[in-house]
Amino acid sequence: MNKKLFVVAICLFCMGCADLCAQGIFGRIKDRVQRKIETKIEDTVANTASDAVDSVVDGATDAVLGSEDEGDAEEATTNGNDGNEVAAPQAEVNAGAVKSDFVRGGTIMFQDDLAGEQIGEFPSKWDLVRGNAEVATINGVKCIALVDGDGWITPLVKGGIRNYLGDVFTIEYDMLFDDRPKDGAPSIELDIMNENEESDHELFTIHYGMSYDKQTIDCDYVRPTAEGYTHKEGSSTARDVCVINDGRWHHFALSFNKRAIKFYVDGKRVINVPNAKAGAGWFTLWSGHKDDRPTYVKNVVVAKGAVELYGRTETDMSAVERSIQETGKFVTNNILFKTGKADLLPESMAEIQKVADYMKKNPSVRFEVQGHTDNQGSDAVNDPLSQKRAEAVVKALEGLGVDGFNLRAVGKGSHEPVASNSTDEGRAKNRRVEFIKK
Repeated sequence: MNKKLFVVAICLFCMGCADLCAQGIFGRIKDRVQRKIETKIEDTVANTASDAVDSVVDGATDAVLGSEDEGDAEEATTNGNDGNEVAAPQAEVNAGAVKSDFVRGGTIMFQDDLAGEQIGEFPSKWDLVRGNAEVATINGVKCIALVDGDGWITPLVKGGIRNYLGDVFTIEYDMLFDDRPKDGAPSIELDIMNENEESDHELFTIHYGMSYDKQTIDCDYVRPTAEGYTHKEGSSTARDVCVINDGRWHHFALSFNKRAIKFYVDGKRVINVPNAKAGAGWFTLWSGHKDDRPTYVKNVVVAKGAVELYGRTETDMSAVERSIQETGKFVTNNILFKTGKADLLPESMAEIQKVADYMKKNPSVRFEVQGHTDNQGSDAVNDPLSQKRAEAVVKALEGLGVDGFNLRAVGKGSHEPVASNSTDEGRAKNRRVEFIKK
């Protein structure tokens, strides 16, 4: 009997242990399952939120860039070439490095939506500079196809005059090029010219670097201090800022206001030049590309008016500071001497004071003060005269509080003319003082 009770007790004890063990195992399983369920729920919520954010961003992008009603593929027709598929992701613009502030000028001077144009003909509102162009369609929408490997066109404004742009204007257009195979990158330019200059002699140029996965935009421009309208010493480059070789339409806009060049891709500013030479008269669009892959253009609008100038106007920056910032030197014909001598005339001190003010605000900058003469007289006379005149300017600057340690006088004589010595006007320009930043 006692044995039976002992066996029963042992069995009950083992069953209790087993029950506790099972509870522990099942408890751990329950905890793991619960954690997995919670993790799955968190992932699902995160993914759903991410999809919602993507949807909002895509909607905002369409609002800025314009949605494509044509679907994923667009159809091109030109030169009898039907059914060319042109489609890819929209432009990528580095929004952190650019700004959207473009405003079209208030008065439209030229606009072409190609209404009434005949497919295959040269567009009637344009003139040909070189190559060839014709009216084409992409998905039923008319456009201009620069079908020659060297297509170059310009608006036919008021019978062909070339002084319609002025000093405050905007230019806009849509452009499409397809280089998804990466084997036919074109060279495309928007060229702005003075009315007296021909093509290839631009006041400034916007150039599209169409190679690689992301495109670079360059602006080469004439500086305000340049004598003519074609020597483009100024340069601004926006590297890898957009994707515009994807076979989709992209919008481009230029604003010029007296001195400021701003250029935009799909509404985002990528070029911002504060001081360029004015004097724009007319413009051209040019594309050098593979003959079987045209560049397409549509919706060209030219208007009078531009994006407002930035608050720092020319009056906020002295002529000396502006010139040194832009060119690295200040050149003046307003420092005058007695004929054949190194004696400064009293009226020269106002100009020297401007230079002294700049140098005192920039006490660590060193300058070479150069004296230049015209070619009247021999080198034996002009060379030492120009040296003495440069030394006289240095002495005057020191008298106004400039540290002489930062100044070095150099006489150049008549050896570096900037104009012809055959006229009084040219000789006057050659008689100058230059302050070269070192």
